Amino acid sequence: MNLILIAVLSLGAIALVIAVILYVASKKFYVYEDPRIAQVNEILPQANCGGCGYPGCSGFASACVKSDTLDGMLCPVGGSDLMTNIASLLGREATTAEPMLAVVKCSGSCDKRPRTNLYDGAPSCAIASALYGGETGCSYGCLGCGDCVLSCQFDAIRMNPETGLPEVNEDKCTACGACVKACPRNIIELRAKGKKSRRVYVSCVNKDKGAVTRKACSVGCIGCGKCVKTCSFEAISLENNLAYIDYNKCKLCRKCVEVCPQNTIVEENFPPRKPKVEEAEKTPATEA
Repeated sequence: MNLILIAVLSLGAIALVIAVILYVASKKFYVYEDPRIAQVNEILPQANCGGCGYPGCSGFASACVKSDTLDGMLCPVGGSDLMTNIASLLGREATTAEPMLAVVKCSGSCDKRPRTNLYDGAPSCAIASALYGGETGCSYGCLGCGDCVLSCQFDAIRMNPETGLPEVNEDKCTACGACVKACPRNIIELRAKGKKSRRVYVSCVNKDKGAVTRKACSVGCIGCGKCVKTCSFEAISLENNLAYIDYNKCKLCRKCVEVCPQNTIVEENFPPRKPKVEEAEKTPATEA
């Protein structure tokens, strides 16, 4: 009986000593955390997609509280309404950020990029890109394995079985950037969604010379520079045989679309163009 009592008292004493040590350690190494971080984190969507540029929703909440301003900060999943709530919670002014959207910068569908070989490896764009240039003559375009689809948490991307290219659902895309990181060819870019969801961009990333690009893909950019010359707003640049449209400067006039000989420049969600009237139909016939 005495042995049992001694064992119980010994364990109790050890537990008491450990408790004291833990208490002293907790006080000594205590790190204060602003309670507003937990409040902001609670109203975040907890998608942890990283689209805000921070490591998860908790990291974004901490950044919002510690920052003096919310300028340039945006939760792509919650959007502007969520940022308004965060600003109200923190007693700051709400900032408006232009909505972004993922766009696929490759129009080389099956009928536009002739297949030169057959890939029989693991169904992964990352693996295929590391092994060889692809099934077509274009070593820059989409590999079609769907890594971007697997990376999307919001079911916003699907592979079109007819074209072999990924397609983005505007209503579901949150511009989290997961698909951008997943694509080894860098054909997916986050761009401004645009007024009325209208966008103009170069749907190609091929940097080969014009003759090589034209042979590999009938809609690839050949670097002719016609779009650069026709743009009145200096929104288009040409580098490494590839044109690029700056969405911050683009006024959506679409003149570049008309002059592109390869139909590489894409215009989305615009109303149908009015058919051009021939000069002969415009000028009334004169009587003899």
